[in-house]
Amino acid sequence: MNLPNTLTMLRIVLAFAFILFLFTDGLFYKILAFATFFLASLTDLLDGFLAKRNNQITDFGKLMDPIADKILILSAFIAFVELGIIPAWMVIVVILREVAITAMRGLAYTKGKVIPADGVGKHKTVSQVVTIFVILLYIVFREGTESVFKFWTPSTAATFGSTIYYLMIVAVIFTVISGVSYLVKNRSLYSNEKRD
Repeated sequence: MNLPNTLTMLRIVLAFAFILFLFTDGLFYKILAFATFFLASLTDLLDGFLAKRNNQITDFGKLMDPIADKILILSAFIAFVELGIIPAWMVIVVILREVAITAMRGLAYTKGKVIPADGVGKHKTVSQVVTIFVILLYIVFREGTESVFKFWTPSTAATFGSTIYYLMIVAVIFTVISGVSYLVKNRSLYSNEKRD
């Protein structure tokens, strides 16, 4: 297994560590959760960069890279629902999109094709990752002000809550647009249409 693919698999391991830290009490563990998610996101940038630079792009990497991304991002969103930070319906929309596109990728794989991430999909991922970082900053800030500095006001909570809600709306919109884009571009996989 080459280095880019190793980084991809490492991202999956880091996703589990991230969840463990996130649900452990204490400011230190919340900071560890933030740092772990940051490191996992960094592997996402590095594996693609190294694969292109060293000409190590493989079918395994094309298949597993988006799956590793999904595991990391969906783990975070589901955890945030459990923590009562974001509405469940938003995450359901994200999950439905990911299930549909993963199924389509699986269908493509059975036909000897690999569907890599495209530009719209990458914008979707960026919007989701930015939202997750803001939520993690909120969690760290809330934990710090409540347990260490003893300062947390309803107005502070409301400001963070509104910011997170609107960022999630943007992320959901990008998610839907990218899902529709993938389905339209690759409709020949699940229809009788022939591609030239």
